[in-house]
Amino acid sequence: MSPKRGDRAAPPPVEGEYDLRFATSEAANGWELLARHAPGNLRRAYDHIRAAPLATDNPARQHRLKGKLAGTAFKGRQLERWQYEVTGGGRIWYLVDTADRIAWITYAGPGHPKETD
Repeated sequence: MSPKRGDRAAPPPVEGEYDLRFATSEAANGWELLARHAPGNLRRAYDHIRAAPLATDNPARQHRLKGKLAGTAFKGRQLERWQYEVTGGGRIWYLVDTADRIAWITYAGPGHPKETD
């Protein structure tokens, strides 16, 4: 997704941070829905994922998914899939590429992903 006029410019990661990138257009659209519904919570999620995408200090809010959802192949690599609970229903799912220090956002939205139904 190329930026266009009027789009926000995301700051680049600084020393030690991960870059957050959208894996799909649907994830980018869901991010915008979350931004409208819970901007403060989304900002906290963004900051936390960027700083520590594999953090386990708050497992109620951020954790690795389990079972068949725990990981997937992406861009030729097997990556762990994590979830950040933005609101009671709002979620961000992301794949963690530790080699390139990128968190690939595969789902973002104000409701649970369909895969969990």
